[in-house]
Amino acid sequence: MKTLFFSAKPYDERSFVDANRRFGHELRFVESRLNTTTADLVRDEPAVCVFVNDLLDQAMLTRLHAAGVKLIALRCAGYDNVDVAAARQLGLTLVRVPAYSPHAVAEHTLCLILALNRKIHRAYCRVRDGNFSLDGLLGFDLAGRTAGVIGTGNIGAIVARILKGFGMQVLAHDPVPDAECQRAGVRYVDKAELFAAADVISLHCPATRDTYHMIDAAALAQMKDNVMLINTSRGVVLDTNAIIRALKDRKIGYLGLDVYEEESELFFEDLSSEIIQDDVFERLLTFPNVLVTAHQGFFTADALANIAETTLQAMTDFEQGGEPANRLGAV
Repeated sequence: MKTLFFSAKPYDERSFVDANRRFGHELRFVESRLNTTTADLVRDEPAVCVFVNDLLDQAMLTRLHAAGVKLIALRCAGYDNVDVAAARQLGLTLVRVPAYSPHAVAEHTLCLILALNRKIHRAYCRVRDGNFSLDGLLGFDLAGRTAGVIGTGNIGAIVARILKGFGMQVLAHDPVPDAECQRAGVRYVDKAELFAAADVISLHCPATRDTYHMIDAAALAQMKDNVMLINTSRGVVLDTNAIIRALKDRKIGYLGLDVYEEESELFFEDLSSEIIQDDVFERLLTFPNVLVTAHQGFFTADALANIAETTLQAMTDFEQGGEPANRLGAV
């Protein structure tokens, strides 16, 4: 099946070309994002494969449909950049990769927690400069502390169980409790109780109307002073301006982010020679107790292989007239 890949980095191309040896699809890769300028790159491909920052609003979907596109494959779990209702009306089939590697993101969450707590990022820079002083690097034992996990889907449930393994008391909040977490001793509570009790709060929520700016000034006011806040889910879950005020007031003692609400103009690109225009993001980077990674939580060899395999299998199913796995919505 002819497929055009947008936002394709060299690692995407390598993983898909390798997996495609078993499937035999005709793949074409461009590094450009899908937008109003690049949509004309679609030639005679009945399928396009896109990523988190590609534009898939009603106008774009209509344009792709007119170009002969029938299948849109999202090589990611999230789909808040897609007008699903418009796709349904146009008869487009959408597929995604809902569980490429929950362990990858969960383990990256733990990386952020441990690095922030023990100030690994700062210690690394000191030692390289010949500074072996320990002043300013004081951490705390995770064992015996309380962790709060908001969202216990595939990723959050793994994080909760790992934190239990560190000897932490783990509280969780989710409309649908996870039975395995409960058996492991995770206690489900309302958000107010979790905010008040947790020393470490980790967010694993989809981007919805209910979760938009869920962590705002009112939520932060309910938290312990010097709380550690980790977000590896979606950037819009945090009200970034409220977060900055809480950092300045020392309400937040540690902040770890793998996502950012305006990340589409920044992440996945090399801007090291550019002047970054996002003043809010630049302000975040001035705090010594903030650690930001550029949406790399998913980025393991295992995850890339799973993404490629799952996506190519869905394309095969569609091409052969079957029901593709991980179809998004009843189109």
